Amino acid sequence: MNPPQEHTLEQSGSARIGLGIAEFIIIIALMTASISMGIDSMLPALPNIGQSLSVANPNDTQLVIGVYFLGFGICQLFFGSLSDAYGRRNILLGGLVFYTVTLFAAAWSGSLTTLLILRFIQGVGAAAVRITTLAIVRDCFGGREMARVMSYVTIVFMIMPMVAPSVGQLIVAHSNWQWIFIALGIASAALFLIAFLRMKETLPDNERLPLSVSSVMSGFKTVLTNRVTCGYMLGLTLFTGVICAYVVSVQQVFGEVYGLGEWFPIAFAATAAGTAVAQFANGYFVRSFGMRRISHVAMIIFTVLGAFGYAAGTAGQPSFLFTYVLISVMLMMFAVITTNFMAISLEPMGHLAGTAAAITSSVSTTGGVVLGGIVGQMFDGTAQPLIAGFTIFGALTIAATLWAEKGKLFTHPGDSPQLEPGMGHV
Repeated sequence: MNPPQEHTLEQSGSARIGLGIAEFIIIIALMTASISMGIDSMLPALPNIGQSLSVANPNDTQLVIGVYFLGFGICQLFFGSLSDAYGRRNILLGGLVFYTVTLFAAAWSGSLTTLLILRFIQGVGAAAVRITTLAIVRDCFGGREMARVMSYVTIVFMIMPMVAPSVGQLIVAHSNWQWIFIALGIASAALFLIAFLRMKETLPDNERLPLSVSSVMSGFKTVLTNRVTCGYMLGLTLFTGVICAYVVSVQQVFGEVYGLGEWFPIAFAATAAGTAVAQFANGYFVRSFGMRRISHVAMIIFTVLGAFGYAAGTAGQPSFLFTYVLISVMLMMFAVITTNFMAISLEPMGHLAGTAAAITSSVSTTGGVVLGGIVGQMFDGTAQPLIAGFTIFGALTIAATLWAEKGKLFTHPGDSPQLEPGMGHV
């Protein structure tokens, strides 16, 4: 696409939201980053939480992460339909209120059960934020422009895993774990004020869908009978399993297997930095090479690296450097794959963006939590179960993508620099 067309697309998308493109990206990124902070800042605090709440089995503290993911995954279905019926802004603001209140409440948990209930509810609030921000981006941009915007959004989003564990570790080193929730609650309240003051509605009244059982089922049918959307949704589910397996296992792999101790937040941050670099590169190259070429190459590289890493591990425990570089590069591929897969899956949906985003994200998150949790529970004192899970998920994603594209990879009839499906919906 030539520069004048690019400028026109950015102006059109910015006009709908009422913000400049840079401010739009930053605000959306901060909204989605709040979800990441609710996960990654907890990692260094898990042992402290278990000790404070007298948790008998240390593995049970993984549920602090898992139930958040579960609430986040299941409830996205509802918020997609609600945002298509009542608009994005109201659902976004309500979700931020819900998220903020339950963050503060979690600081006063007296038992693991209470904390887990509140964490599930936090996931509900996070689901509203996630779905509405995705739908807002889709309302304003389409095709490669959506992939480009999402890449830049994800760059900011990926900064959070760089700093979140360090923030969590700093807090538990000088206070108690409850202050993590208080700090997150304050940040969420600030985001609510930003959204209230700066965000406009992006779904016009004449494009809204009436909320009824028949309309919801009709929307679901449209989404679930689209081969491209379903195929890439399966791929997203498997790669959500990748990141869930990593998050629930990373402290044990880096901390127990390789004994990083206080260096864990730094190692975690460096891996996140690699994914941010991958997102930036994707945002730069996607408009030249296309979403399919880049993501399909990335998933093949991911799978080959996983198979190589697992084979190396069968001969004995690899060095930390080998395992760390392997996982870091695979997660760079993960970042590229998921961003483009989400954009591709939403391409055919048009004004059903809210429902489509809800179903895709709900299925992928809920399924990914289950798959990632299975891999996490298989931890045996080595990195082998994690690498094996990565490899299997990658291979199955290749199969799902082949099905979605009717046996062809790398190209698509509408995948050209001049025009890609969805670019007219700005």
